[in-house]
Amino acid sequence: MDTEARRALEAEYASLRRFAAVVGSADTDPDDLVHDAFVRVLKRGIDRIDDLHAYLRRTVLNIAANDRRRHARRRRAMARTHVEEGVAAAYFSDAADLLRLPPEVRAVLWLAEVERWPYADIGLLLGCTEEAARARASRGRRQLRLELAGEA
Repeated sequence: MDTEARRALEAEYASLRRFAAVVGSADTDPDDLVHDAFVRVLKRGIDRIDDLHAYLRRTVLNIAANDRRRHARRRRAMARTHVEEGVAAAYFSDAADLLRLPPEVRAVLWLAEVERWPYADIGLLLGCTEEAARARASRGRRQLRLELAGEA
């Protein structure tokens, strides 16, 4: 890997890892998601990617969705065989509340609220319109409010 590509990936790492921690399931290590995304970038060729920042986030989101489906299949299989799974990692309550949301909603809320992305850019990343990204964020906030109000 050339020096320029290495610097580009290093510049994305910290922010991408935080994003992966939010959109990934509790069973998935954020570093694994980032690693898999970097592998896909390198296989494709970093010079063939127009917007590395957006490409990496979309890739992490896709990998996280695949992992969730794989974990769900495993849980169903384990339930059929009556074998208990290990206890999921304990997260502080705010993260646990956020993890109840679907991954694309978590992604929108993270990008809008934490990374302060404009909704137009979020829509481009997720392959939807700006209005759809705003709607997902609104639904996510509403769901969080309802769940938190129910716990009070």
